[in-house]
Amino acid sequence: MVSEEVVRTSLGVVGNIISITLFLSVVPTFYRIWKKGSVEQYSPIPYLASFFNCGLWVLYGMPFVQPHSLLVATTNGAGVVIEFGYLVIFLMYSDPRKRVRVALIMLLEILVVGGLVLLVLTLVHTTKKRSSIVGSISIAANVLMYASPLSVMRLVITTRSVEYMPFLLSLFCFCNGLCWFLYALLPFDPFVAVPNGIGAVLGILQLILYATFYKSTKRMLVERKEKAEMGLAEMGLAEMGSSNMHNGNEANI
Repeated sequence: MVSEEVVRTSLGVVGNIISITLFLSVVPTFYRIWKKGSVEQYSPIPYLASFFNCGLWVLYGMPFVQPHSLLVATTNGAGVVIEFGYLVIFLMYSDPRKRVRVALIMLLEILVVGGLVLLVLTLVHTTKKRSSIVGSISIAANVLMYASPLSVMRLVITTRSVEYMPFLLSLFCFCNGLCWFLYALLPFDPFVAVPNGIGAVLGILQLILYATFYKSTKRMLVERKEKAEMGLAEMGLAEMGSSNMHNGNEANI
């Protein structure tokens, strides 16, 4: 019979893979930002929330805070590096006002995590108390990360378009939340189970929204493309007409 520890470790490894895939799922979004040279209507909130969340869970997964949870630290360590890269790209292609705001929030997040590390190591001396303190704060951050697409979901409902809500991000949010929720049941770890259970539910809601507005989004994109092509055609005709009039005037002279 398979032991509980083997099942838990297996879920942790799968969770690592899904989490890293989740972090990488928005690469197409940032490729589009780089190609267009603009962040357009994309929100930095999900990436700021993920950056802060990953930093806290790296601390939580350290042996001096929560023994036997190193897999939590490894996956979130990768997340810190990846999300930092995304935010650097976001800063590069944002307008100056948004760039300053995002940079200040990043700095604040780094200071908070760094300050928490110092406080935990100097003032708290047992892993039980450390895991309780860091875990409680991490729950709030994890819920924030999963709830951060709510602003995008509101945009989707308002515009009836999922153009700015990447499908892969929503899909892997659901898979990630479900996997880590199951991981936290063996043995039960409320600090991991609660936020990831909420994350799985929010992921389902995003997927339902995507399914609801996918067809209307495709229709809107086609109409936008047709309008752009018609605009270019009209400009071309106008330029041809102007050129013919100019040539006619020259001929009369």
